[in-house]
Amino acid sequence: MKNNLLYIILTLLTFVVGFIFLHTAYFASTKNPYAQEIVLIVLGTVATILITAALLNKQSELELEKEHHLKVFELKSNLYLELIDFIEKIVNKHKISDEELIYIEFLSHKISIIAHPNVLKEYSDFIDILKKVTIDKTISPKESDELSLQLAKLSVKIREDLLNNENSEEEVEKIIIKNVNKF
Repeated sequence: MKNNLLYIILTLLTFVVGFIFLHTAYFASTKNPYAQEIVLIVLGTVATILITAALLNKQSELELEKEHHLKVFELKSNLYLELIDFIEKIVNKHKISDEELIYIEFLSHKISIIAHPNVLKEYSDFIDILKKVTIDKTISPKESDELSLQLAKLSVKIREDLLNNENSEEEVEKIIIKNVNKF
């Protein structure tokens, strides 16, 4: 932002100084009009260079920001999908091992680094349910349903985080929970 402001100030300064110079040169040298045209060409070139530099600088900033957002999106989506795949795996086995509990603990740390606060709040509720249903290291069909329902609620927040869409959160949540309850 500072560079853009600097380019704009330099452009304005160039035009003001150029105008003053041309105004003075115009009345001082009425015999040599080519000198005036050369000065105009130089001023136009300098102004074009400064404007181009400002535009390229802004474009570079936008590209870097876009790349950053893309990397964060990929990281988030990979971690969220890894969590869902892991939950699917343990629900299909109807049990969870100590190693898998350690894995989910470290997956939680990874998610804590990048997740939106709304996701973290819902994830905390999900972990509470996960701990409750896996206390005996087995997962009954009823516990599986409970876990799936809580995962659906978490999925709403994950969707919101990935799509940056907070508008229809309640409507989406109702639809997702309705779909999960059909099973």
